[in-house]
Amino acid sequence: MKYSYSDLAKMIDHSLLHPTMTDADLEAGCKLAAQYQVASVCIKPYAVKQAVEWLRGSGVLVGCVIGFPHGNSATESKRYETELACKDGANEIDMVVNLGKALGGDWSYVESDVKAVCDEAHKHGAKVKVIFENDYLTNGGAGLSSDDFKRRLCEICERAGADWVKTSTGYGFVKQVDGSYNYKGATEHDLALMRASCGPKVQVKAAGGVRDLNGLIKVRDLGGSRCGATATAAMMDDYRKREAAGTRDAAGGKIGAGGY
Repeated sequence: MKYSYSDLAKMIDHSLLHPTMTDADLEAGCKLAAQYQVASVCIKPYAVKQAVEWLRGSGVLVGCVIGFPHGNSATESKRYETELACKDGANEIDMVVNLGKALGGDWSYVESDVKAVCDEAHKHGAKVKVIFENDYLTNGGAGLSSDDFKRRLCEICERAGADWVKTSTGYGFVKQVDGSYNYKGATEHDLALMRASCGPKVQVKAAGGVRDLNGLIKVRDLGGSRCGATATAAMMDDYRKREAAGTRDAAGGKIGAGGY
């Protein structure tokens, strides 16, 4: 295999964010994350303190979402939510930008919003991932093309102190032509674009659309260092099967097909 088990497992932020998840579901998810030795769990704000206890001694970090999933909370609400999460033991913060402000070209507001969360998190020793929700950005905005808009967000987030830029929440559903709702999440194009648009101190996280081992490997190949996933067990069990069989990485892995 091109990468070791640890190389890939320590890319995964095991996602425990679905609104129907019970406390029992969250506890089971934390146990799975510890079993597979992933980088972190990404969990709901109210459950951070309990997740810290469930994962104590496991080496798995606790991440918390802020302003999730639409990024529309007031800046002070995001900052305070970050403070509470960090005091409860969160090591990482995944915040959502205010897309309405960004699409309207109010870049100063966007930068201040991100900086408030970054400053608060860093004060507590936590790191910050800033979510763009790229499915909402296919037409660009503020007079910029889609790619230039994402580049501008990368520049702003880096200046504001972000540790990662992140493609999606996994819940950015867009109405389709048939009236149904779906999303792509991370795409190869966006991952490459975001990696090229940030300096070396800012990492890139994929979320949404990465549901198998080939997709996880592709994220790594494109320069992503983290990947939000619910298919952790399937990915890493596949790794062990390939390792045992002595097979090489399968070619043609694709990401951005929907699903989290």
